Amino acid sequence: MRLMLFGVTGGTGAQLLAQALGAGHRVTAVVRAPARVPVTAPDAPLTVLPGDALAPETWQQAVAGHDAVLSCLGSTDRKHPTAVYSRGTRNIVEAMRGSGVARLLCLSSAGLDTAPDVPLPQRLVTRYVIRRLYRHGYADMARMEAFVRSPAADGTAWTVVRPPMLTDGPLTGAYRTAENGRLARPASLSRADLAHYLLTHVDDPRAHRAVVEVAY
Repeated sequence: MRLMLFGVTGGTGAQLLAQALGAGHRVTAVVRAPARVPVTAPDAPLTVLPGDALAPETWQQAVAGHDAVLSCLGSTDRKHPTAVYSRGTRNIVEAMRGSGVARLLCLSSAGLDTAPDVPLPQRLVTRYVIRRLYRHGYADMARMEAFVRSPAADGTAWTVVRPPMLTDGPLTGAYRTAENGRLARPASLSRADLAHYLLTHVDDPRAHRAVVEVAY
């Protein structure tokens, strides 16, 4: 497949890039700082396109011809509001619609909607620590999810993936998923396994127009 990736310089994005190339896919990686792209084999089927999700004029003409767009966009700035999730995803969807590309997978967080069967200590930490620390990011993820569900994203075969706490653990391929539902007692998930889910569900129709929880 031909895949366009955003956010490949982050932890999950780097894993996704490596796995996509390892599986033989042709990849276009849109990055603000090309020098930060993880080193790959010189003959890898990779095109690095300097660009910014918030400046679609830098990459939108390149969307045509891809089979799917996978977004690992995120923000590490805890102090200031961000629009990288919502506006970045809106820019991607608009460029996809103008290019005839329908499939989109993007990342959110399980912390947006904590299940009632999550142990009380974990719920308290999520509510009073994590959500406060990352309140700007969570607020923008919520805006992103509202956008993809709206008529403005009609015609897009989107999947919003909600992982729990992420780790740098190994790739196992052994994790649980729930499409438009909740996982019982979701624990952690390695970034490698999150990337594995994204890559292996590009052509899974069960995940179309679904919010998917993924966890061990």
